[in-house]
Amino acid sequence: RHVAVQEGPLYRTEGSHITIWCNVSGYQGPSEQNFQWSIYLPSAPEREVQIVSTVDSSFPYAIYTQRVRGGKIYVERVQGNSALLHITDLQARDAGEYECHTPNTDERYFGSYSAKMNLVVIPDTLQTTAIPQTLHKVEQDPLELTCEVATETFQHSHLSVAWLRQRGGEKPVEVISLSRDFVLHSSSDYAQRQSLGEVRLDKLGSTTFRLTVFHLRPSDQGEFYCEAAEWIQDPDGSWYAMTRKRSEGTVVNVQPTDKEFTVRLETEKRLYTVGEPVEFRCILEAQNVPDRYFAVSWAFNSSLIASMGPNAVPVLNSEFAYREARGQLKVAKESDSVFVLKIYHLRQDDSGKYNCRVTEREKTVTGEFIDKESKRPKNIPIIVLPITDNWVVKVPQHHQILPQGHLESSISVEVASNSSVILEGEHLHFSCSVRTAGRPQGRFSVIWQLVDRQNRRSNIMVMWLDRDGTVQPGASYWERSSFGGVQMEQVQPNSFSLGIFNSRKEDEGQYECHVTEWVRAVDGEWQIVGERRASTPISITALEMGFAVTAISRTPGVTYSDSFDLQCIIKPHYPARVPVSVTWRFQPVGTIEFHDLVTFTRDGGVQWGDRSSSFRTRTAIEKAESSNNVRLSISRASDTEAGKYQCVAELWRKNYNNSWTRLAERTSNLLEIRVPQPVTKLQVSKSKRTLTLVENRPIQLNCSVKSQTSPNSHFAVLWYVHKPSDADGKLILKTTHSSAFEYGTYAEEEGLRPRLQFERHVSGGLFSLTVQRAEVSDSGSYDCHVEEWLLSPNYAWYKLAEEVSGRTEVTVKRPDSRLKLSQAQGNLSVLETQQVQLEGGVLNRTSSASQLVVEWFVWKPNHPERETVARLSREATFHYGEQAAKNNLKGRLHLESPSSGVYRLFIQNVAVQDSGTYSCRVEEWLPSPSGVWYKRAEDTAGQMAVTVMRPDAALQVDTVVPNATVSEKAAFQLDCSIVSRSSQDSRFAVAWYSLRTKAGGERGGPGLGEQEEEEGDEEEEEDLTERTALLSVGPDAVFGPEGSPWEGRLRFQRLSPLLYRLTVLQASPRDTGNYSCRVEEWLPGPKKEGYRLTEEESAPIGIHVLDTSSTLQSIICSNDALFYFVFFYPFPIFGILIITILLVRFKSRNSSKSSDGKNGVPLLWIKEPHLNYSPTCLEPPVLSIHPGAID
Repeated sequence: RHVAVQEGPLYRTEGSHITIWCNVSGYQGPSEQNFQWSIYLPSAPEREVQIVSTVDSSFPYAIYTQRVRGGKIYVERVQGNSALLHITDLQARDAGEYECHTPNTDERYFGSYSAKMNLVVIPDTLQTTAIPQTLHKVEQDPLELTCEVATETFQHSHLSVAWLRQRGGEKPVEVISLSRDFVLHSSSDYAQRQSLGEVRLDKLGSTTFRLTVFHLRPSDQGEFYCEAAEWIQDPDGSWYAMTRKRSEGTVVNVQPTDKEFTVRLETEKRLYTVGEPVEFRCILEAQNVPDRYFAVSWAFNSSLIASMGPNAVPVLNSEFAYREARGQLKVAKESDSVFVLKIYHLRQDDSGKYNCRVTEREKTVTGEFIDKESKRPKNIPIIVLPITDNWVVKVPQHHQILPQGHLESSISVEVASNSSVILEGEHLHFSCSVRTAGRPQGRFSVIWQLVDRQNRRSNIMVMWLDRDGTVQPGASYWERSSFGGVQMEQVQPNSFSLGIFNSRKEDEGQYECHVTEWVRAVDGEWQIVGERRASTPISITALEMGFAVTAISRTPGVTYSDSFDLQCIIKPHYPARVPVSVTWRFQPVGTIEFHDLVTFTRDGGVQWGDRSSSFRTRTAIEKAESSNNVRLSISRASDTEAGKYQCVAELWRKNYNNSWTRLAERTSNLLEIRVPQPVTKLQVSKSKRTLTLVENRPIQLNCSVKSQTSPNSHFAVLWYVHKPSDADGKLILKTTHSSAFEYGTYAEEEGLRPRLQFERHVSGGLFSLTVQRAEVSDSGSYDCHVEEWLLSPNYAWYKLAEEVSGRTEVTVKRPDSRLKLSQAQGNLSVLETQQVQLEGGVLNRTSSASQLVVEWFVWKPNHPERETVARLSREATFHYGEQAAKNNLKGRLHLESPSSGVYRLFIQNVAVQDSGTYSCRVEEWLPSPSGVWYKRAEDTAGQMAVTVMRPDAALQVDTVVPNATVSEKAAFQLDCSIVSRSSQDSRFAVAWYSLRTKAGGERGGPGLGEQEEEEGDEEEEEDLTERTALLSVGPDAVFGPEGSPWEGRLRFQRLSPLLYRLTVLQASPRDTGNYSCRVEEWLPGPKKEGYRLTEEESAPIGIHVLDTSSTLQSIICSNDALFYFVFFYPFPIFGILIITILLVRFKSRNSSKSSDGKNGVPLLWIKEPHLNYSPTCLEPPVLSIHPGAID
């Protein structure tokens, strides 16, 4: 047994999750082994502290019991002999020497049962920090984020840092990371951008890691954070992440770039006085302005004042350049989006209309600028008035007399005010002048009081000034005075003023100046000399009095892309200091709720509503400085701006403590704005066409737009086909206004997609649809539906109108058949086994691309139906017909085409049954445009009558055969010679027969007299002759059985193709007789089988075998000289002698009839001797005289 544990020492950080593996091998017993873990602490290295066991739940010591039961320390069994110790929350006290022990399951102890390793627990010093923030960026903006990563671990470790982006509940995406081996890596979302250098990770110093994304995209939106890991190398060489930390996140919002921009021109007021300054502010509203180039020009009464390019250097014309040089005028760029024109001292001739124009420019590669879009706001007119004085003095209405008992005072009091009737919120200014008859005697104390309209004095003291010059506000005016709303001062020794700022309605009444004259007495005390009063009435008109609002429009009906103005008229006419906020509300068509569109706030700002995004770029709101009227100008109107408008005005008053009070709210009447679409001028050609063409040709369909509503119109074209069986047309193709293709169901079902070609001509009003490789099924009626689309002011396309063109009747037909075959006819007679050539010629065909099917057929004699011999398919595949199977033509047919249109059928080794009338039929197949082949035409060629004959029989066998006489025990030869044959291919069957006379006739061979009788009556001889076969040889050279009398004594020879020889050995007298040979002529047939054409039999051959008892005969026959001497030389002599004797006897007979033998003298009578010819040698004829031949 051997126990192995993970090699140590292992360095792990506090709080981390650690695993230690332990394996056991070479054991006996069950496959599943148990494991027990213990630790030896550094404080007591000899003491075992039990931690956890897989077999005993009571194994842990108390110090580890709770952690084991809580699942923070456990053993994971990987296999039966392998386990992992898990410590989920590592603590500093867990450092020590760990022992893995496996209880014994062996029959005896042998090997190791435990192993140890060291674990070192170090503090977790890794820190990852970043500043949490929320950034609002625009597309293409750069992004820089930094993260501080530091560690104080004493062991050698590596750091890895990664920036990640997380969006919502999605899985974090790695932006870029620096591995522990200092290798940069990005996920697939950022890999390409990293390779291009748009995403970087830089290490600044020892702890700072900076992420840079140079051009943000909308997809980059999310929370960015960095994550760091500290790695240490274990003794086995592997790297382990001891701890991981992540920083706080930075939320980055990326707003997509909008290339649109708007221009707004502002100034404080419209009415000025000569000498006052005026400032015009041209405000550019756009996204990502610093990265774009804009040029600004200023105009006065449509005349150019100045221009400023992207370099912000102004260029002024001659007149305004002079004023700018003297410091009276200034053109400047205040910020990237604000441009200023300022005139420091207005002249009366500066009255007029001012405007600015902003042009966006694009910088080329060469550094030059190209003008793109240009925009300008509406003109702002100003009026410059000459200087006037509006001060109003009120003369006091009466003087009040001091009561009696006082010293006579010579003073008189006069009160004056800036106005007797004012509007709430205007300033009140009173002056109280004290006049004396002589020199003033003392001092004055002044009390300002407010008396109501009924002339009843009230204790409402506004302000008072004592004789020492101390000013005190009244109790009701104490707070207002503290904010400077009420002021009193002694302008001169005898002149006192009271100022009430931002007046209110309750300030209306009679204002009285009560002056008391004081003089110093002898004792030094101050005494009242006299009192005088003067007052003046003040009427204050409440702001809300008569406050009303009316909405008007002079263009209630507009068309698309037109502009319209809405005015909110506020009454009465309030000065500029009276703040009125105006809100335009909008109820779109088809809805029941109003929503705030835009608000002109009381402080002059513009606040857009939540649902006004579609209005912002096309809406200008303008507030008249002189009247508080608010005009809403909407350009490029569309149906989204159609609906009901109303304005809501709120009247505000600013309090002395700078707070605001809403005095009143008024709602205007409803204005309904209709924005109908422009009247269409779309016209499509209605002309009808008829088009007839041959398949595989293109179908050209045109759709012509004669007139259109706008030069900027886009067209969607829908092409339809109408079939006779369909009531409605079927859509073939649709090209949208954005030039996108959408195929209809008909195109998909009929497979038209690869055959369609759409074209828009340069002229813009002509659309063409070409159906390539037209098929017959494409016939039908075609038309196009043209939809006119316009770009709405909110940059959305809408369909304005639809027109249908005239129909084009298309007829696609197949090409006319021009197939023609040769009609030549003929007769052909051939012998069997020869070759027959049948030719079919195609004189003309419909198309050179056609394929031909050639079929050969035959009419057999007495058979009315034709039968197919062979067929050549259009794929050039050769097929046998039913006739080929019947007549065994397979293998004998051969087809060739030596040239285009010429087809030859060869029938090899013809037979008699091949006779008949032959002809060929040709089918012409054409490919349809879809690639499907169809039969277009067929034609039949002229007929050829073929007669197959067998050759005439010309067999002849040699009929002149000599007889032969042989001695006993000798051999004789029977030759069979063929004189002529019917064919050079003939084969012969040869048989030799022995001819015997049947029973009842004479035995043995026929004599000379018998031969004459045989010649006289052949039929009788046939009946009396018995044939016995000696040997037969078939045409295939196969031997038949030998005849029993000659068995073993026959020898066959073929001396030449026409000469056959049979040798009979050991001749015996029994072999004497006539022999013949029969020859059968066989010719090879078409089926490789021979057939018998004819037969012939040779003349009989006479063979005589001498018996050994005839000595004289044998001697004579054995000696040639003797043979000739005995048989040939005496013959003529004997002949003459016999003739002489006969003549003598004939004469003597006539003279004496008794001399006929009656006297016993024998009559001499001679028979013709029998000549035998030897069949085995070229011996001279043998004259045989048989016993009894001479009586």
